Amino acid sequence: MAVDVDFVKITPKANDEVIRLVKAEANPDIGLRLAVKGGGCSGLSYDLQFTPQEDGDTIISHEGFNVYMDAKSMIYLKGMQLDFQDGLQGKGFIFVNPNATSTCGCGESFSIT
Repeated sequence: MAVDVDFVKITPKANDEVIRLVKAEANPDIGLRLAVKGGGCSGLSYDLQFTPQEDGDTIISHEGFNVYMDAKSMIYLKGMQLDFQDGLQGKGFIFVNPNATSTCGCGESFSIT
């Protein structure tokens, strides 16, 4: 199933970093997997991987790569923005999720009430 590219927003900086990492894998079947799993100090945590498409995935086609999500994760990720920071304060992907009612200090886990 394919959905609109605006389902999950990816900033230009994050887009460039994803393209760099996908190219480094040297596998044309690899895409960005965004998921939510149980755990973390707030109850749910983000999971970002570079994997091939799996059965049942929803596919969002972005410039230079595909985003793969399972149906359960889509409930929690709709409207989320993925950004990338590479400054002095740290380096990595940042999740900005309007569905989260609380987040932990590390920004890697969240809860929804």
